[in-house]
Amino acid sequence: MSLKTTLMGAAASTAMLLGAQAAMADEITVAYFLEWPMPFQYAKQTGMYEEAMGTKINWVSFDTGTAMSAAMASGDVQISVSQGVPPFVVAASAGQDIQIVDVAVSYSDNDNCVVAAGLEIDKDSAGELAGKKVAVPLGTAAHYGFLSQMNHFGVDVASMEVVDMAPAEGAAALAQGSLDMACGWGGALRRMTEHGNVLLTGAEKEELGILVFDATTAPASYIAEEGEMLAKFLAVTAEANAMWADKDNQAKMLPVIAKDAGMTEEDTASTLATFKFPTVDEQLSGSWLGGTAQDFMKGVAGVFVGAGSIPSALDSYDGAVNTGPLDAAKGM
Repeated sequence: MSLKTTLMGAAASTAMLLGAQAAMADEITVAYFLEWPMPFQYAKQTGMYEEAMGTKINWVSFDTGTAMSAAMASGDVQISVSQGVPPFVVAASAGQDIQIVDVAVSYSDNDNCVVAAGLEIDKDSAGELAGKKVAVPLGTAAHYGFLSQMNHFGVDVASMEVVDMAPAEGAAALAQGSLDMACGWGGALRRMTEHGNVLLTGAEKEELGILVFDATTAPASYIAEEGEMLAKFLAVTAEANAMWADKDNQAKMLPVIAKDAGMTEEDTASTLATFKFPTVDEQLSGSWLGGTAQDFMKGVAGVFVGAGSIPSALDSYDGAVNTGPLDAAKGM
């Protein structure tokens, strides 16, 4: 099944499931993911959002960012927390009027390519990857990251044998010695690193503009009508992130986050260790929503077009970002 078919099928299914659940005027519905632990979940569980916003919030968990797009399109969801950039780009490229309003989480160390240990290739000898066999999940942010890294190192991708593999399959093949490099994320990436090494760290990739992040997104109509309400939501999120950044708070926050995420405290702590939560000032800088994120989305869209997942990309993704509410959140 093609990525395009999968995305469209998930969107249609979600729209049908949620079509009858329109939010009341005095309530909002916020989408989020289970098993994706973040500081906002402490604020979610302790009522910080409702207190600040003065409204009832219906929290609904989703399985994919594509489903989030469909729910926002149908009007059933007003805010989506931690929507992946690839599904957001797919929706925006198709003409859905949704916008990114903050950087929910950066996880550049949780999405990467791993070179087989036996090759002993690192960033200083990356040119030796020419002609090698690599597993890449095509049409994903990992694919974009792979292309960007090879471009940085001057490796001609056309000289390589690129195989389309899901991360779990790539990890297994790398372990069996049938690949020279594999790209992926999450648990599959951790398994890959047991048999090799990354060429660039997350921080090094970010310096090159290779971003891996999720965003808080919302329909443009909701942002226009309820900008102040959204700013309050983002202010609470920023407060929760700041609390987590203070290690003195982590002992009390961890069990609450873990319970809400449906995970053990050990797994929650392990996952959070690979996450970064940029401050509001960092998000508003040129390194993120001030320009780099828009360029990144253009690059991701190009990958999708090349993979045949979407027919075309937007000329610019500047209009897909709205920093107004986040800027307003600074003064709250």
